[in-house]
Order: sequence, then C-alpha cells, then structure tokens
Amino acid sequence: MKIVCVGAGSMAESMIHGWINKRILKPEDISVMNKSDLARLEFLRDEYGVNIVEAEKTELRKAHFVLLAMKPKDAAVALGAIKEHLTAETVILSVVAGVSIASIQKHSGLLPVARAMPNTSARIGKSATGVAWSKQVTLEKQHELRSLLSSIGGVTVVKEEQLHAVTGVAGSGPAYVYYMAEAMTEAAIEEGLSLADATKLVRQTFDGAAEMLQHSNFGELRQKVTSPNGTTAAGVAALDNHQFKKVIHACVKAATNRSQELGREFD
Repeated sequence: MKIVCVGAGSMAESMIHGWINKRILKPEDISVMNKSDLARLEFLRDEYGVNIVEAEKTELRKAHFVLLAMKPKDAAVALGAIKEHLTAETVILSVVAGVSIASIQKHSGLLPVARAMPNTSARIGKSATGVAWSKQVTLEKQHELRSLLSSIGGVTVVKEEQLHAVTGVAGSGPAYVYYMAEAMTEAAIEEGLSLADATKLVRQTFDGAAEMLQHSNFGELRQKVTSPNGTTAAGVAALDNHQFKKVIHACVKAATNRSQELGREFD
C-alpha cells in the first residue's frame, strides 16, 4: 500500500509516525509533499525515512491513498496542483477540518473520498478518530481505511455531518486536556508544590484517570471518588460554582461551529 501525504504539518507527521511505529506501512511506501517548505519535507525524510515527491509527481499516480493534510484555506490550491496526477482508483483521505466530501470532489473529480478527523495522539497510537466516506469508496477500500486509521487509535464511523462535532470533541479535545493540566499544575504551585513535583503528580493523575475511563461509566467514576463533605466534593462544588460544565459545552460548541465555518469559507 502506497500513500502520498499532501501537506506535512503536525497532523501528517503524527499519522506517519503512528503508521511506521505500528508497522502498518514501511517508510518507503510513504511520500510527502507540500506547497513550498522543502526544509520541512527534508526533516520528515531524514527523521522517518519517507520519500519526497519529485517534480514530475509520479508518486501520485502510484498511490493507493492520498492524504490531504493542510489548512482549509490551502485545500483548493493543493487539489488543483495534484488533480491531473490522480487516477480513478485513487482514494483521497482528507483530514482537513470542515471541508466537505462534495467540495473535495468538486476540485478533484468524482473520486472516492474519505473524511477523517483524528487527533495528534495518533503519534502514539492513541488517536480518537471519526471517519465518513463517499459512496464511491468500495467495501475493500473501507476495510483498508479502517486498518490505516485503527493503527493510530480508535475509529468511529459517523455520518459526514457529524464530523463537525467529532472535530469539536476529539479533534480539538487533546488541547482542552492539556490546558486543564496546565491549570492544575499552576494551582498546585500556588499551593506550595514545586514545579517538578506538581508536573509529576498531574501527569500521573491524568494517566491513571485515563486508564480508569476505559473500564467504567464516567459519572459513576466521579461519584465513587466524591465522598460527601470530603475534599473531592469541595473541589467539584467549586467547579460547579464556576459553571464548569457550561464552559466545556461552550468550548466544544465553539470548536464545532468553527469547523462548520471553515467548510463554508472553503465553498
């Protein structure tokens, strides 16, 4: 299986790292290209052993999948640059936020298109990925896509219109967790812990909680550690007093809305 990555940012790198690390693809089966940043392409070649697409773009004709991984504003130009080099059998796998399958096909021809929204935890095989595909994607290609995406984490097949919500929850979600980890660390330091100790304790807390989440209902887990009139109850009450749930809802809603806006801007 050969893949060409059009776009070479953090998402593409995370997926490349995951594919190679899980041995789903060999480095020589992956080629990379972008608009103009040769230094970035050379870094990926040197770091992972992947190929840089040559000027003739023959790699595109041999590709089973073409990964679109650029900013939405650059997608139309990128598709225009590669369109003539794609074959009818090429499957486009887009991780471009907000840009619809119909819009991609408008710029590339009526090719099979899958849209996925992974996150950068793909780098360690822990992505939460939502995927939808066009009717041109055969059952065989759907199976191959599932294999590709499941090698970098969990996969949930959704309706295309639901990918905006997937973006708001899972695509952007790691940043929310990192932000909370930052805040907890800062609060721990204010309460007298050293930076080193606070960081270690927060990391282990998130690691343990993430593992527990795999085995139990979220609400039940919270209730089990929240003894009446205890320290956890006091902390959760402070979250409620500051409308923590409303803040999280607003956060997810804002990211979901922005995904929808990016699609409209592209169209």
